[in-house]
Amino acid sequence: MKVKGLRWYIIALIAFATVINYIDRSAINIMWPYIYKEFGIADVDNKSALALITTFFMIAYALGQTFTGKLMDAVGTRLGMTISIIGWSVSIALHSLAQSLMSFNIFRFLLGFSEAGNWPGATKSNAEWFPAKERAIAQGIFGAGASLGSVVSAPIIALLYIAFGWKMTFVLIAALGLIWVIPWLVINKAAPEKHPWLTEKERNYILDTNPDTNTSVEVAPVLTWKELLKFRNTWGIIMGRFFIDPVWWLFVTWLPTFLKEQFLFDIKQIGAFTWLPYLFAAIGSLAGGYHSSWQVKRGVNAVKARKNSIAFGCVVMLISLVAIVYNLDDLKDKPTLAMILIGTTLFGFQFLIGNIQTLPSDYFNGKNIGTVAGMGGTAAVAGTLLTTWAVPIITKTSYVSFFVLAAVLVPITWVCIKFITSKKVIN
Repeated sequence: MKVKGLRWYIIALIAFATVINYIDRSAINIMWPYIYKEFGIADVDNKSALALITTFFMIAYALGQTFTGKLMDAVGTRLGMTISIIGWSVSIALHSLAQSLMSFNIFRFLLGFSEAGNWPGATKSNAEWFPAKERAIAQGIFGAGASLGSVVSAPIIALLYIAFGWKMTFVLIAALGLIWVIPWLVINKAAPEKHPWLTEKERNYILDTNPDTNTSVEVAPVLTWKELLKFRNTWGIIMGRFFIDPVWWLFVTWLPTFLKEQFLFDIKQIGAFTWLPYLFAAIGSLAGGYHSSWQVKRGVNAVKARKNSIAFGCVVMLISLVAIVYNLDDLKDKPTLAMILIGTTLFGFQFLIGNIQTLPSDYFNGKNIGTVAGMGGTAAVAGTLLTTWAVPIITKTSYVSFFVLAAVLVPITWVCIKFITSKKVIN
């Protein structure tokens, strides 16, 4: 049996895994404003408690990014992604057994470590299955999964919570990941050079133009973390992720709390409104991937095309965040407009982040791609931890500082991506 366009089935499965990933991780943020009192937590302490839970998740996520990056390079994306999604599905199911804040922290740690594998796994899989001119759009499809996961998570979690309560909600969403493993193992039988379903035309298209074939994996030297840190390109990716990813996580973690405090929303209203910004984000992810891929097809160097798209995303983000800061008081009576401005911010973020995540496969070859992607993911978490603990402090009286912080991080990111780089691609 031969399947035309098999690489698109592979990236579709990865995108769906990312949807599940975001449903699982978003559940606690959506339900927390309405369940924290069950654990004896006072109103005044609820944001600090959520910050602590998020910290356990993010520390594990940071460790997991680097570890699973090496895992994907060692065992391959087929087995690596399987291990990752089974791990996080079991972890989210364990949330239903939480009896205290500490047990939530433990289960969030397990979830963060296993969920981390989705990102280096996706980056490496895209490098294996797509030539450079298509890699950004493939990354955009994968990134759209994160946004779509956030789009559907709010209404899904709200409905499940209302119908079954918070414990059964965690169990039901855990089943999604376990079901996903079946088509993944069936369809993703092998790498492109050995896959029995791949047509010769598509195989040649992938392998003739893809530097990450089986041959190049053997030829390209496998570098240690210390050796990779000697390259400026590695530091550009690390620092760019350190500064820009916290902006996304500010909204993923705190948007439901912001809506409850700023607009007095109940969980039904959060389910009704929260999806809108992430729909913008999903469009941004696809648009950002298309934008840089379109440039590459027109003859623009791949790295330059990525940076052009990153610059555009930064501009959109900065304009949107400044508009929110200057109009925040007026937006209290205009929740839809607030959601649109937050949406354009996340549009800009997803427009650029897929291109940043593609840089490891542009700068490096072979078994170094997953490792560098994982290092960038670890740096992203480190930056996010700092902003996570800052939020309960800076939002005691107003959310102005919240949006100012996000705005400041955007131009810093651009400087890192633009100037911390080597002139030559490392093979």
